[in-house]
Amino acid sequence: MNANFPSSIMAASPATSEGKKKPSLLTSIALGGASCVFTVNFTHPIELVKTRMQVSGDGLVSVVSSTLKNEGVTGFWKGIAFAWGREGSYASIKLGAYAPVRDALGAGKDAPFYLKFLAGAITGGVGSIVGNPFDVMKTLAQANKGKAVPLGTLVGNMYHDQGIAGFYRGLGANIGRACVLNATKMGVYDISKGQVADATGWDRKDPRTVFMSSVMSGFCMTITVSPWDMIRTKLMNQPTDAKLYDGFVDCLVKTVQEGGVLSLWRGFIPIWARFAPTATIQLLTIETLYSTFGYAQI
Repeated sequence: MNANFPSSIMAASPATSEGKKKPSLLTSIALGGASCVFTVNFTHPIELVKTRMQVSGDGLVSVVSSTLKNEGVTGFWKGIAFAWGREGSYASIKLGAYAPVRDALGAGKDAPFYLKFLAGAITGGVGSIVGNPFDVMKTLAQANKGKAVPLGTLVGNMYHDQGIAGFYRGLGANIGRACVLNATKMGVYDISKGQVADATGWDRKDPRTVFMSSVMSGFCMTITVSPWDMIRTKLMNQPTDAKLYDGFVDCLVKTVQEGGVLSLWRGFIPIWARFAPTATIQLLTIETLYSTFGYAQI
């Protein structure tokens, strides 16, 4: 691990063997945020379906058909404003800060896999704390099957009923989910790029390498994150004026008692359908932005 971790993470790193410098932490976060906000416009409908399946227990076809019938096509983009806020805060840190943190930890090309996973867990955990309020509001907006509640009203109701603490409900589960998600996403992606490049002869920055590595990352994310995602969604979707669970463990126990262990993976298909394209578009976009601005890629 790099002994100068705190200071080295903020500054742009020296040029690589290819002659390209590495972006500073803030620059990388900005580019990560841009790629995430761009991506969520395409994946938000899948996220909405996944959330409603987890909350209601209904199947994929039932949720899609009822949403389309009762709310129209635009209903699939409910809560998109909160999603933009989430991607611009939480996701920008988990994606954009990964490379600077990884390099600060000394987790280069031949470093042990656990250092890459550690870098992903750190950036995911920090990002989840920053973005939790947007996550809570987005979940409530997506789960609402009635008339869309104005952004100001939803925020006002939460603050009136639960104060600032209400915006941080489910924080423990969200941090756990974010650490597992980003450790898997960025760790698997980083390792896969090397393996794909070695197996095919393609360069690490070749779009084909990036695409295949992103797909692998998305699949592994779905397996490891689904239970955390289920518990987080239930905790965040509690009414603003009521508390249904006494925390992560209580929610986990009640969920298993009601639906069995496999219920923790309810919504697996839409989660995979979201994670695979999300990871692919985000990673392709940020790699393109790195290249466009003359920075070394992940």
